[in-house]
Amino acid sequence: MRYWLMKTEPGCFSLDDLERSPGGISSWDGVRNFQARNLLRDEIKAGDGVLFYHSSCAEPAIVGLAQVVRGGYPDHTAQDPQGAHFDAKSSPDNPIWYMVDVKFRARLPHPLTRDALRNHPLLAGMMVLQRGSRLSVQPVTAEEWQAALDLAGLDLRLQGEG
Repeated sequence: MRYWLMKTEPGCFSLDDLERSPGGISSWDGVRNFQARNLLRDEIKAGDGVLFYHSSCAEPAIVGLAQVVRGGYPDHTAQDPQGAHFDAKSSPDNPIWYMVDVKFRARLPHPLTRDALRNHPLLAGMMVLQRGSRLSVQPVTAEEWQAALDLAGLDLRLQGEG
């Protein structure tokens, strides 16, 4: 089992949107960065934990937890000419972009802001805090995952965790 931080703009897709999705499950689509695509396609697996991060808002923060329920598969939104994530180079025979499905697991009692992360010795080195880090899907260590849960005051076990 691995852990990830997934960034989204709450005006596009928020934790509330995920929670309101049928069964609390939604595809994590529209990623158009090759490094993030490779993680979605090759690394992220069902059962992995997700720190749900709101970006490009008044106070960027980790706001909730999700779990990957379906590993990488071709992102069909790239093949919709009317869609916001269309890519003419992507086709069913040559899918360039990938997505995963995630399930809402919990809302944090209070958001973990960038300041809260910076001020925690185990979280201060997270990729999301690094200058110039814009990747929408980022690996999180098991230590960072547990420290974030501890800082948030959560004792949550995802399916598949001991």
